[in-house]
Amino acid sequence: MKAVATTPPSSPMAHTDERKAPMSETEKKSSYDLKQDSQLRSLLSAQEDVWRVFRVMAEFVDGFTLLAKQENLVSVFGSARSKPGDHSYELGVAVARELVKRGFNVLTGGGPGVMEAANRGAQSQGGASVGVNIELPFEQAANPYVDKHRLVTFRHFFVRKVMFVKYAHGFVVLPGGFGTLDEFFEAITLIQTKKTKEFPVVLLGAAYWEGLLKWIREVMLPSGMISPEDLDLFQLVDDPAKAAEIIDNFYREHKMVTNF
Repeated sequence: MKAVATTPPSSPMAHTDERKAPMSETEKKSSYDLKQDSQLRSLLSAQEDVWRVFRVMAEFVDGFTLLAKQENLVSVFGSARSKPGDHSYELGVAVARELVKRGFNVLTGGGPGVMEAANRGAQSQGGASVGVNIELPFEQAANPYVDKHRLVTFRHFFVRKVMFVKYAHGFVVLPGGFGTLDEFFEAITLIQTKKTKEFPVVLLGAAYWEGLLKWIREVMLPSGMISPEDLDLFQLVDDPAKAAEIIDNFYREHKMVTNF
């Protein structure tokens, strides 16, 4: 009888080793564990935000502590890029002097350019020269004309902006860039919406501001985006003495109180 060749049963060892890759830690966890991990991450994120609240509060405390001691402040804004000898720089010096002559003191962002000019003018006239500086990626050092005991530096722009509005009794806005426009439009928005008391806002430098005001009058107003009376929220002048006079005259008829 002829033998039939048979294939021996295969052995597990005869196959190529196909062991599975080790499970990751995430794969080992149950859905309950994953949910717990997610909740923990959310808690840690919320905790970081809570600590951020305290850091912001500390900045407000520093600002309120300094500025609550100041009197008759007027905020002066303008470009940080202006240099001594520039028309806008000299306007800043001049308007600060005129304000001090009328019993006001000057508050600026504490940096260079028009801010430096206004602090310089205030000091030269014997007035208080106050600065609220800001930390920037490209460092903005405080200018040398801020009174050393009247300087505070902030990390957050929004804290600094509160100081300008809360403690100032008027805004003088000189030629400047986006930051200057931001302060100007915020002020007239707060007055327009009655989120703050009325206070004088003066644009200084007709040649610089006329193009913007023309657009407001000829585009925004006819489009119904603002009301005719909104154009009365600010005034435009060329003379630094006239700018200071507008603010002075306003407070001959209105009580000087701190905003909000």
